[in-house]
Amino acid sequence: MFGSEKPLALEIGCGVGDFTLSMAMMHPELNFIAIDYYNKGCLKTCGKIDKAGIDNVLVVRDEAVSFLSRAIPESSLHLVVINCPDPWPKKRHRKRRLVNRSFMQLLSGFMAQGAEFHFATDFDDYAEDVAGFMPELSCFRNMFDPHPYLHAVENYPLSKYMIKFMAEGKRIFFLRYRKI
Repeated sequence: MFGSEKPLALEIGCGVGDFTLSMAMMHPELNFIAIDYYNKGCLKTCGKIDKAGIDNVLVVRDEAVSFLSRAIPESSLHLVVINCPDPWPKKRHRKRRLVNRSFMQLLSGFMAQGAEFHFATDFDDYAEDVAGFMPELSCFRNMFDPHPYLHAVENYPLSKYMIKFMAEGKRIFFLRYRKI
């Protein structure tokens, strides 16, 4: 699809593409697939990628689990990023959260050995949930050990939503794991 055999990175929920564009420019050695469920975000992301003239990003409008199952070969992802997904803050809705134990088990099959998973959220309970179940998945190791998460990560671009949340006084929780 890219015309090159660079390692493959996936951003789930690319929003308006600010993070995707920054990462693709910082990491020309990777090919990025940026997916989002919403047309508006995909269109804005495409516009930014076209304007920047970079050729290592493909934008796809799709749902994450369906896309993974249909389009991504096993053990092919070297980086997966999910920034500030819908937190489903009401307790009765939390089962709808994308990043959960079963999703991570599914995702692990698409990740290469040594691949990284980067997750960020502004919801402390979402961060605590993910940090709580990830040690139970033997195929992942915490890259921030002994800390379950950090509130700042060097050389990690901030998305539009991260900047907005931080301006509101919220902290961002960054979690990072490596598939072993």
